Amino acid sequence: MIQFSVLKTFLASSMAAAMMLATVPSYAQAVLRVSAIPDEAPTELQRKFKPLGEYLERKTGMKVEFTPVTDYAASVEALINKKVDMVWFGGFTFVQAKVRSNNEITPLVQRAEDEKFKSVFITTKADIRQLADLKGKTLSFGSESSTSGHLMPRSFLLAAKVDPDTDLKRIAFSGAHDATVAAVAGGKVDAGALNMSVWEKLVAEKKVDPAVVRVFYTTPGYYDYNWSVRFDMNAELRKKLSDAFLALDASNPQDKVILDLQRASKFIPTKAENYQAIEVAAQNAGLLKK
Repeated sequence: MIQFSVLKTFLASSMAAAMMLATVPSYAQAVLRVSAIPDEAPTELQRKFKPLGEYLERKTGMKVEFTPVTDYAASVEALINKKVDMVWFGGFTFVQAKVRSNNEITPLVQRAEDEKFKSVFITTKADIRQLADLKGKTLSFGSESSTSGHLMPRSFLLAAKVDPDTDLKRIAFSGAHDATVAAVAGGKVDAGALNMSVWEKLVAEKKVDPAVVRVFYTTPGYYDYNWSVRFDMNAELRKKLSDAFLALDASNPQDKVILDLQRASKFIPTKAENYQAIEVAAQNAGLLKK
């Protein structure tokens, strides 16, 4: 009788434990795989992400792994094909992912700075003072899929009646913003176009001398970067991630370290509609392919 009672208690405990496990969210103890467009050197991307990754681990209870990709296109394919769960996209790569996935990609948050992002054109040449002066010169963009390093600079050139493909002597693609600065500083090209945020960071870190390499044109503002996920991500996890980003507070020293590395004052909610102008610009430039 005692043995039966013990067995009954054991079975009841086992069933209770199984029921508890069944109520644990499906993503518990799983790995959140995160990536980013390679708009800077891989070591810099890893350095910037480390404190953010540790913060997201605390907020989600998941192990967070950063997965580098070889180029911008690879970041799009990685999210669409479920190789990663969340990606730091530029505006154009977000649009590419959205179109390629038939609207199955959704942006979670963006930096406050991304509401009115800007690009800069830089040069070492004294005779280049405005966009029109680029005619007959050589110019480097960043990656072909870069919003701030190619698409939007190209759009503003076209608006200034400068066609990069016919009016310039040669155009090149450096692959990354810091590489564009290096190409201009090294005399490989007459001018370059890049993300204003990266330019300001390089100047602040004294990695470029603005007296030698100077900005001669700054674009109007436009929407740019965001953190995006697939639409089929667990809704609870999606909320946890969004809430974690929105909770970052620059008045908190630990949070400020994360925000400073992300070059953000704070994160704010965003939506796909914010990137409609970029989608139109990409279509007009013939750069958007399904």
